[in-house]
Amino acid sequence: MNEGQALHGSPYVEQIEKYAQSLKQLSRTFLGLEEKRQAFSDEEIEGMFMRVRERVCGKCEKCDWCWGENFIHTYQMGYDILAAVDQYGNELNTETKRKLMQRCIMAPRFLREMLDGFHEARQNIIWVNRIARSREGCAIQMDTFADMIRSTAKELEDSIFTDERLEKKLMAVLRKKGIRVLYTRFFMNGEGKFEIHVTARSMGKKKVPVKEVVKAVSDAAGRKFVLPSDAAQMIGNRYATVICREGPVFYTLQGTARIGKGCSRISGDSFAMMELPGGRQAAALSDGMGAGEEACRESTLVIELLEELLNAGFPEKTAIQMINTTLVMGREEIHYSTVDMTVFDLYTGECEIIKAGASSTFIKKKDSVEHLSSTSLPIGVVNRIEIDSVKRKLEDGDFVIMVTDGILDALPVGEQDILLETIIQGSSITNPKEMAHHILEQVLAWTGKEPADDMTVLVVGVWEG
Repeated sequence: MNEGQALHGSPYVEQIEKYAQSLKQLSRTFLGLEEKRQAFSDEEIEGMFMRVRERVCGKCEKCDWCWGENFIHTYQMGYDILAAVDQYGNELNTETKRKLMQRCIMAPRFLREMLDGFHEARQNIIWVNRIARSREGCAIQMDTFADMIRSTAKELEDSIFTDERLEKKLMAVLRKKGIRVLYTRFFMNGEGKFEIHVTARSMGKKKVPVKEVVKAVSDAAGRKFVLPSDAAQMIGNRYATVICREGPVFYTLQGTARIGKGCSRISGDSFAMMELPGGRQAAALSDGMGAGEEACRESTLVIELLEELLNAGFPEKTAIQMINTTLVMGREEIHYSTVDMTVFDLYTGECEIIKAGASSTFIKKKDSVEHLSSTSLPIGVVNRIEIDSVKRKLEDGDFVIMVTDGILDALPVGEQDILLETIIQGSSITNPKEMAHHILEQVLAWTGKEPADDMTVLVVGVWEG
């Protein structure tokens, strides 16, 4: 199969680059607006003094003296009150109260108005910082999205190639099968795997099986191609695009076992297996804060958002960062969830383990068990998070075991990883579902108690096809 010549300088890619640059500029503009504040401005402090003068001192017989020849001491008294309330709260300290009573014949009202002015100004700072935090979140989202579309456009441009010989061969072969080809598109990913899109229709009244197209593409290209799992099965008399992807070398099977806190039926842990572009699969596990229904809602939301973004083609780390920013923005209280994801490349057998605040992951090989831990924060805490990731090469018959905190926390502190390694190593089970249940049962037997937290085990086995 001749790779042909890659296409460069596409006007579509150039336009996408312009979109990305505009998003970057918007992001910089958002970040350049009013920043978070830690202290009162001079105008706000002056406003507090004017408030007291108008509402309290204006009716006092000593007003002209306090705000005239003695204004330095009056201002100093006000600053002392602000410093004391910032340190001690509304109750102030005894010394500040004593000084105020000695210097002001309307001390209670003076103090009340200063406190009211202080709290109004502080509330204003809170709102300004809240807006600034939301603006920062929007800027992060735009910046992340700009990087993503710029990277995707470049990858797409580099992946497109032409092969006129193969194109003509395919059109001739499919015409003999009663299929008219409108056009074909050829792609090659970074791993050198091919994808061919054939837009065609049936030349007669009868529909033609799509597998005829896939077989023709496989024979013509000298490679094994397969259909996506959600592809249509027949071609009618209207043009439709058939996507033929080079078949993977590996396949996976997975199994889970879980139990809620106190044996509850509702678990705060959620998980999913996802099909990703480019012959990849992802296993995702999320542990919501706490346990029960609220934790379940949080972790389910994270998993659903992950599925939505990954299915749309977002890179894994970009998707996690965007979900994190979404969860942080607009929330008064912190509600965090962990993200534990393993992405399997079914062409190469390589896997990438990606973690945000998640528990250890274990890789079981024929003669050893490796555990991979993380120190990153869960999502939903701060605007920008560090995401840990590590890659490992898997072989036929290897297993990846992902667990939530409830599993490890049930084991003695300081020995958790070692004990779970021992449990995994001691099992000769090769069925992922049975292995997951065996691990959960062994941990429960070790504690001898009802689960103190939600517990989930997700096992994924990898085999050569």
